[in-house]
Amino acid sequence: MPDIAVYVALLDMQTKKTPTISIITVVFNGVQTLRATIESIMPQLNEDVEYIVIDGGSTDGTKDIIKAYASHLAYSVSESDSGIYDAWNKGLARASGQYIGFVGADDVLIHDALATYLDHIRQQPKIEYWSSKVIFGHMAGRVIGQPLRWDTFRRYMTVAHVGSLHRRDLYDRFGTYDTSYRIVGDYEFLLRAGCSLRAGFIDQVTAVMGDGGVSNIFALRALAETARAKVERNATSLAAAKFDFFIARLKQVARSLLKKI
Repeated sequence: MPDIAVYVALLDMQTKKTPTISIITVVFNGVQTLRATIESIMPQLNEDVEYIVIDGGSTDGTKDIIKAYASHLAYSVSESDSGIYDAWNKGLARASGQYIGFVGADDVLIHDALATYLDHIRQQPKIEYWSSKVIFGHMAGRVIGQPLRWDTFRRYMTVAHVGSLHRRDLYDRFGTYDTSYRIVGDYEFLLRAGCSLRAGFIDQVTAVMGDGGVSNIFALRALAETARAKVERNATSLAAAKFDFFIARLKQVARSLLKKI
């Protein structure tokens, strides 16, 4: 007679509902901000939403924070990786949701953000990519994020990727994140789908985005990677990519000068 515990475990596996959404946070030495990120997501977890944390082998106390919330996580690991997109791919391999979203270790989700996404998913199940508005920096910061329209998106990253949701079959069709990109791998991935991507937009704020991300710290490199992605994915010509780089760089310099005034 089979062990009753084994039988119960098998029955539980068969009856457990597959989550609609998997949220993934990757972190490295994020002890100052990770707790706030987790606590913004934890109250929104239920049978429709699972949460995964991938740590790059932190040495600052981040592991202790992850352990403290382990019972709320579908999966967590702490080991070295080769960058953000390598860590994202690790999270993808463990995610079981129909839609995948990424929330940074210094970002926080607004109350009921995931319930809002779930409502839109149920109303429009054919949408492959959902995005929304995001507050940048702090609650009084500027609002970013626009609907994804290919004619603009192929030139500029107009969507707010924090908290955006990607339908799982996009990864089946276009692969995982290219780890040769260090900063704009999220943009490069969406360029692969091109004008065929069925995108939806939620016209409200769902997250507050930290201003310490790598794309902000390494702004010049981000511009160079953006130009490379557009050319490699045939989104624009080389000449157009160089022009966009030049204009964006001028804007960066202008914003930097204004901050000093």
